[in-house]
Amino acid sequence: MTMTGPHDRPPVPAGTGPTPQDRPFQVETHGLDVISESERKGSPRTLFWPWFGANVSVFGLSYGAFALGFGISFTQALIASVIGIVFSFLLCGFVAVAGKRGSAPTMVLSRAAYGVRGNRLPSALSWILTVGWETVLVALASLATATVFDRLGWGGGTGTKVVALILVGVLTVVGGVMGFDLIMRLQTLITVVTGVLTLVYVALVAGHVHADAVTAIPDGSTQDFIGALVFMMTGFGLGWVNAAADYSRYLPRSSSGAGVIGWTTFGASVAPLLLTVFGLLLAGSSKQLSEAVAADPIGALTTILPTWFLVPFAVVAVLGLVGGAVLDIYSSGLALLSAGLRVPRPLAALIDGVLMIAGSVYIVFIADDFLGPFMGFLTTLGVPVAGWCGIVLADLLLRRHDYDEADLYRPRGRYGDIPALPLLLTLAATALGWGLVTNASADWLTWQGYLLGPFGLGGKDGSWAHANLGILAALALGFLGTLVLGRHRVRGQETSDAYVEAG
Repeated sequence: MTMTGPHDRPPVPAGTGPTPQDRPFQVETHGLDVISESERKGSPRTLFWPWFGANVSVFGLSYGAFALGFGISFTQALIASVIGIVFSFLLCGFVAVAGKRGSAPTMVLSRAAYGVRGNRLPSALSWILTVGWETVLVALASLATATVFDRLGWGGGTGTKVVALILVGVLTVVGGVMGFDLIMRLQTLITVVTGVLTLVYVALVAGHVHADAVTAIPDGSTQDFIGALVFMMTGFGLGWVNAAADYSRYLPRSSSGAGVIGWTTFGASVAPLLLTVFGLLLAGSSKQLSEAVAADPIGALTTILPTWFLVPFAVVAVLGLVGGAVLDIYSSGLALLSAGLRVPRPLAALIDGVLMIAGSVYIVFIADDFLGPFMGFLTTLGVPVAGWCGIVLADLLLRRHDYDEADLYRPRGRYGDIPALPLLLTLAATALGWGLVTNASADWLTWQGYLLGPFGLGGKDGSWAHANLGILAALALGFLGTLVLGRHRVRGQETSDAYVEAG
């Protein structure tokens, strides 16, 4: 018999849960359980606030320098950014539909494709990815604060970094531990404040844009263009797909699926699109600024600001990064539970917070370079996550009925315990993907790219070495493999008369 706790329990029958109400200062008790009918609330348009608030960070400006760093022109970088951002967040929108259909966290709904215990593998990967992202965001907030204090002459040394790290870390952990209602309130506030101050920043530094310098940047190769496009995908939407249903699960089942997709994609994409385009203009106008961004992605942006706006800039930078980190720590706690840890959700978020702060200490005080390890982290974990995303999207596409809620928690239920197909597809997609990417900027990842030579792509030093084809290959293999080989399995799960009637 499988034991369940309050963090991993079968769904509560509709009408037996508490009356729905906003409780922003009460710790959320929901863990991996299905949200009861009485607690589902809102409409698809409410998804705009958490997704916009999590992606309005001025960190988006730095992606302009990252994209041009692939050796491509402004036009190429612009096209790569638009396609990469919108397409990757569209994937999030599709995954979010599963949330409103199943009213459970993303990594619980993933059990329909992977089985109840087989899903622990992608849950562990999801946990590592989200902890990594929240660590990066908190570290960047600390570095940005120190840079601002240094420019103001208030001291930007070790003491400032320590205090900034503690304050940002505590704010992030509190949001993650408190849960959904506080996060929704916090994201609305962050959206308004950062949105206004970011527009002020753009107005203040617009004079640093030089059209002649931007248009003079020569075109890069097709391979470099694809590399930039894939990097934008992994840096934006593919970093969120494993958490995309964690907020739509609170919507009523009757909510429009098209609305969920549209508001998720729009809310998540609009700020990164505008910020990245302006970041491209800034980076393309100054090679010095572009290079500085690699070492301190946000702090470097203060070098072109008037002194009087440095404190407001610190506010917008920190709030924007915290907005993303709070969503990450909330979802990382859920992923940790889904991976098998049996503790209450708030404690899982607290555990992740401790790891987040430890990782941030390494980035802030020990690491010499930010961009190299960051790109290595995104690409390496982006491969298996892309494979998982393809499998889950194909599984969702094949389903004609809502999920059997109880069987999401029963190893002997219709979804199975450890089915072979999704696990083998994940391993195959990961092996294929890692063989088609390179990470020369991170010494500990130079073993990747082992298929570039055998596939006739020029090897690790060839023209395709930095195109990051492995991300696209893993996504395609996971999706097409499940669509072709998993159809019979899904049909078998949905043939039960009782299930059809319930659906």
